[in-house]
Amino acid sequence: MATIEECRAALDQLSDNLARADGDVRGAAALDRSLSCHLTDLDTTFTGRLQAGRIEVRSTVPGPPREKADIRLAMTGDDLVAMVAGRLNFAKAWAAGRIRLEAGFRDLLRLRALL
Repeated sequence: MATIEECRAALDQLSDNLARADGDVRGAAALDRSLSCHLTDLDTTFTGRLQAGRIEVRSTVPGPPREKADIRLAMTGDDLVAMVAGRLNFAKAWAAGRIRLEAGFRDLLRLRALL
């Protein structure tokens, strides 16, 4: 089982990957939205912002998210680490119910380039 530290490192790596992206991915990552990532197995939530093509984690709180973020993710820590490492395909994991993504319709349309 992935640790909170490994999950935080995965989010940092994802942020770095987004910052280096180009084309449609860079455009999708250019949103300015609040973000939460709930790790269901660790019962921990990272909160922050997707801003200027990067993910800025601002806090780590126990339990589910306390406030509704613009973009909300929920998955296990192992799935987060595997997804960022390229061992888990986001679209397949989402379709199988392993990853939940909630956002407004317009944000979902822009985020599809990331998926």
